[in-house]
Amino acid sequence: MLSFSLFGLLALAASSLFVAAVLGLLAGGLASFYSTLPLIRGLGEIAWTSSADFVLVAIPMFILMGELLLRSGVTDAMYTALDRWVGHIPGGLMHTNVAASALFAATSGSSIATAATIGTVSIPNMNRFGYNPALFLGTIAAGGTLGILIPPSINMVIYGALSETAVSDLYLAALIPGVLMAVLFSAYVLGACIVRPDLAPRTAPTPWRERFAALVHLLPPIMLFLLVVGSIYAGLATPTEASALGVMGSLALVLSRGRLSVELLLRSFEGTVRTTAMVMLIVTAAFFLNFVLSTIGITDMAVKLVSNLTWHPIAVLAAIVVFYLVLGCFVETLTLMIATTPVIVPIIKQLGFSPVWFGVVFVILIEAALITPPIGMNLFVVQSIRKNGPFRDVVVGSLPFVAAMLVMIVLLTVFPYMALWLPSVFAASHG
Repeated sequence: MLSFSLFGLLALAASSLFVAAVLGLLAGGLASFYSTLPLIRGLGEIAWTSSADFVLVAIPMFILMGELLLRSGVTDAMYTALDRWVGHIPGGLMHTNVAASALFAATSGSSIATAATIGTVSIPNMNRFGYNPALFLGTIAAGGTLGILIPPSINMVIYGALSETAVSDLYLAALIPGVLMAVLFSAYVLGACIVRPDLAPRTAPTPWRERFAALVHLLPPIMLFLLVVGSIYAGLATPTEASALGVMGSLALVLSRGRLSVELLLRSFEGTVRTTAMVMLIVTAAFFLNFVLSTIGITDMAVKLVSNLTWHPIAVLAAIVVFYLVLGCFVETLTLMIATTPVIVPIIKQLGFSPVWFGVVFVILIEAALITPPIGMNLFVVQSIRKNGPFRDVVVGSLPFVAAMLVMIVLLTVFPYMALWLPSVFAASHG
């Protein structure tokens, strides 16, 4: 039954059906084959209860915040300001790509939005200054993945809802690993450009006066991050309330730059409705699938299967990592996350790992799926912005960053307090 479920998921995912249809058909098929009860009759109640979860209100709010920021024009100025500070390091604008991705991720919550925004700003400079296309494009694709790790993250909200984990704890846990991930990306670029100077041109350092003058352009995204995530960390707002604050901050930012218009608002609202409808339909289908899996006993079967193994928990964790790396090459990331969270989290708890800690590891694995062929979404986003040149460049340039993600997972496994320290400090201060 367990193998049939996995095979069914892969077969339906390969059929090019919409993600919600894949999850719904899988749930309906499993219910028909393995249950004597008419489980489909529970769909209405599940659709209502899953949609009424207050924490999920954060999803359209964060999406709207990202839509407004995309149209605010703040990214160009932010990118130029960051280049003043890191552009002279071996690797040049590739460090700016990573830094700008990390900073934009701290306000957008979306990987695709981060890759698309930074790519639009930076790719015209690639040929102009003679950068190695593969490595340059790789920094954009990999940097974009930070959008779902560095808070606020839409994927963290979905994981929290499906695993019944506090989103505020997940945001706290992801902050340090998210920053370290950006540092690892830049460290790889630095090492590669020291070994091979031809990968990037060298530029003279920007005078300190110009660097400090450029800091004013970094204030808007930093202030927005402090407004959203800072209010959560300070205990002043829940993630849902903070998302509403983020929308208000984004509106104020758009207004301050003279970009606010009826057309901009309508386009932002339309993009928000489209994306939210897609995500919530998938979430509803995932909750129904979770209901079916629990009812027919697949979740318990998976937990018992793992508990009967004589493997060390670390060995099981390694097998889970490999499983997601392989599956991520063939299954769309949102499908992968939503369809497997209800099954994998009970196993993680059975092994004695923290679901908060695993939430960070899980999102890193989802990040890897975004830049691994053949269906890594960020690869296609970056290639579509580039418009010409071989797709192979984006793939080859992104693969070393997958290795950096695996290094991050190893570090989190050896030093789990990298993720758990901030939640523990927060709990102690509010206990």
